[in-house]
Amino acid sequence: MPEFFRQEQYDGNSMLCKKLEMLPIECIVRGYITGSGWASYKKDGTVCGIKLPEGLNECDKLTEPIYTPSTKAEIGDHDENISFERSIEVLEKQFPGKGEEYAGTLRDCTIALYKKCADYALSRGIIIADTKFEFGLDENGQIVIGDEMLTPDSSRFWPLEGYEPGHGQPSFDKQFVRDWLKANPDSDYNLPQEVIDKTIEKYLEAYKLLTGKGL
Repeated sequence: MPEFFRQEQYDGNSMLCKKLEMLPIECIVRGYITGSGWASYKKDGTVCGIKLPEGLNECDKLTEPIYTPSTKAEIGDHDENISFERSIEVLEKQFPGKGEEYAGTLRDCTIALYKKCADYALSRGIIIADTKFEFGLDENGQIVIGDEMLTPDSSRFWPLEGYEPGHGQPSFDKQFVRDWLKANPDSDYNLPQEVIDKTIEKYLEAYKLLTGKGL
């Protein structure tokens, strides 16, 4: 993991980039049970070690969003889902005396951001099933957002229209590409133009729903 990343802030036509010391935690929040969370729940009733109520269906909305952090792996390695307690240990190792404080701030900010953004998206006809944030420390030691935020690559976006728990949902995100790759394991990751075009079309549709403007 690079020591520093950049924070981007937009003000009209200008952009401010700041160096950040990135925190080694992927901050994942889940508002609905799907993907790897659903697979885990079917196995033992938990998601990343968090016990959930019995009788949930695939893609059900959770009573409250859950925070399921993971490690930030080196390039070529896989992120590892960890408990909140383990996230304290990871942060404490890199920032002695700050592990518990940083872990609590990351959890609270992640859930608060998700709730605010998910509520807005829902009002525009899009369900944000889950997403992830990354944070870093600025020159004053303050924790700030430091990477992509609420993109189709870091989130699951579902159309509100037609939402029905009990099975997978159509999506506006990279799941469309994932599904094609799973169905075509010998593709060597070469996407046909129709898949590329359909993915772009889905992203543009989501953009228009969220902003009310075409791109």
